Amino acid sequence: MATTDQRLLMLIDDEPAQSRLISALAAREGWRTIVAADSETAIAMLGTREGMQLSAIILDQWVPGDDACALIEELKARRPALPILMLTTSASPLLAVEAMRAGATDYLIKPVAPDRLMEALRASTERASPQDELQPLTEKMHAALDFDAMIGTAPKFRTALAQAAKAARGHGHILIEGENGTGKEMLMRAMHAASPRAKAPFRIINIGGVPSNSIESVLFGHEPNAFAGAFDRQIGAFQHCDGGTLVLDEIDRLTESLQAQLLELIKTGIVRPLGASHGFRIDVRLLTASNFELDQLEASGKFDRELLSALGATTIKLPPLRERTGDISALTRHFLARIGEQPGLRHLSISDSALALLAAYDWPGNVRQLQSVLFRAAVYCDGETLTGESFPQLSELLGEPQEATNPMHEGVGVMLYTEDGNLRPLEEIEADVIRLAIGHYRGRMTEVARRLGIGRSTLYRKLSDLGIDNAA
Repeated sequence: MATTDQRLLMLIDDEPAQSRLISALAAREGWRTIVAADSETAIAMLGTREGMQLSAIILDQWVPGDDACALIEELKARRPALPILMLTTSASPLLAVEAMRAGATDYLIKPVAPDRLMEALRASTERASPQDELQPLTEKMHAALDFDAMIGTAPKFRTALAQAAKAARGHGHILIEGENGTGKEMLMRAMHAASPRAKAPFRIINIGGVPSNSIESVLFGHEPNAFAGAFDRQIGAFQHCDGGTLVLDEIDRLTESLQAQLLELIKTGIVRPLGASHGFRIDVRLLTASNFELDQLEASGKFDRELLSALGATTIKLPPLRERTGDISALTRHFLARIGEQPGLRHLSISDSALALLAAYDWPGNVRQLQSVLFRAAVYCDGETLTGESFPQLSELLGEPQEATNPMHEGVGVMLYTEDGNLRPLEEIEADVIRLAIGHYRGRMTEVARRLGIGRSTLYRKLSDLGIDNAA
């Protein structure tokens, strides 16, 4: 295999410009790229000396066309342990579902965002196995852009949402802190949609996904000949978002000099592109996000105190999923409902034992990791219900979950509160309890009725009244 210092990537692509771009991006992560222009060349290269040293393959869907999945199957048959990432122009999950069933490890949507590509390559070599169910996918389903889509009743989470909903209606800058995968981007999109600037320009810049020598130009813009290779004028993100909102993700990765420039812009309201003789007055609202607590970085001298004060007048902290395990059941059902609406997939129920297994894991990748695990499980599920066997790695890590016999068990699968923190209607809670009982006792309706303390005729009447079928 290729060493960690010189990992070898095969790119199956017939577009020279895209091949150069991906090769350059991969080189930043220490990858060397070999390019195959067609499927026949790619298969032949597997048997060469370089082919035996490959650490990953990236496949452009358009090279084999309709036979993309067939090529993936062929590559996996010859090299079962080799991760395969597919490039596609389609935002629909249908092709991703088919590719994953054929053996693809992950998928990326073109045009490829640098941070997405880096993340996918990094994850492909960190996996214990190419089908690692616990690795978040690079691409994810598009989320609704409102607060109603933020599922959970944990007090810290509800406090964060209430704070965000109130702050969204203002015009001040906002800082959101939270670990990777906690939903910072989704929350910022919801805040923008609920803000007075909802119809104004909006852009998201991930600081960590932009080359360090380009971030200044991306943010502030540049004039022709401002530096070597600057042939044209570039409008920076701040000017583009004049009157609107600019999101700066991973703000903690700004260099010291850029922190000073950002502070000066906030103070004066003037942006000066590189090489420009004068500046431009702008009105931009900043939503910034950090995977780390900036006050700790400030205390260690890694973040400017005055800039932190300017950005974090309102600071919202999103809790990690391990601190809101009571929300896992509601999140699981929410994600399964959305996954079931995707082309190529169907609506699935989930057993009580599987929910207990999910609730027992600490989810270092947070909500995004949970969504990815459920998506993968749905892709490979042949039945109508996800069970503990649908999550083999979790079962191996945690062991088989014990059946809940304690009457004070938290009632996995039943959410008592609505998204705004109020109690759900009794009819909805009753429907969830009946669904849970049907799944727990595997459709044995006599046992379901006995355990619920009602007669079979009453149970069937409730099923009809509540619009429930006999699947959990």
